[in-house]
Amino acid sequence: MKTISSIVEGYIKKKPFLQSALSQGIINLTSLSRIIKPDIEVQLGKDVRNGAIVMALKRLSDDLEFRATHKIIKVLKNIGEITVRSSLTDFTFLVSDTILESQTLLLEEVSKNKEVFYTSSRGVNETNIVVSNILDTAVERLFQHEKCTQKATNLSSITVKLPAENVSVPGIYYFIFQRLAWEGIVLYEVISTTNEFTILVNDEQVDIAFRTIKDLKTL
Repeated sequence: MKTISSIVEGYIKKKPFLQSALSQGIINLTSLSRIIKPDIEVQLGKDVRNGAIVMALKRLSDDLEFRATHKIIKVLKNIGEITVRSSLTDFTFLVSDTILESQTLLLEEVSKNKEVFYTSSRGVNETNIVVSNILDTAVERLFQHEKCTQKATNLSSITVKLPAENVSVPGIYYFIFQRLAWEGIVLYEVISTTNEFTILVNDEQVDIAFRTIKDLKTL
């Protein structure tokens, strides 16, 4: 049987920003109830009082904070080391029949200097390569026959070690990237493994990005 509470909860869960804002108590519940009232009435099939929707939102906001935000914050408090690297260049190439050969040659260059930064990811149509800028010339030489669609310089990376339980708690990445978005941080790339992720940002924004992520441990 449909109830006002169940319909309101279903409506909010489909809108992540509303869900987050509710859990933080930064939304006027009366104003929100007036906005969502028509949708709730359509799903319930009858008229609904604003007060009933406000009460459902109030109960939901308290419950959301406990069930979702509490679990996320518990994981974030256990964030491990945060590593920053600067002077990076981001290359994007179209996937081709020879792209792997070029990458093999680049890896030989990387193996000669263990101090340089290198990471690569491949999509359906593009291959992304991020390297220390001292390898820029090598990349351009080894990939001269590939189609480069973008090259971004003066970048920094922030690598974050996450606790193992991050894979079982929904919303971890959303919570982190939301905070970065609120600070106006532009993410050039996001690279992740099971318990680790790396973001690539402009050198000018790396300090505030680092501080934003570090502050998550003290929430």
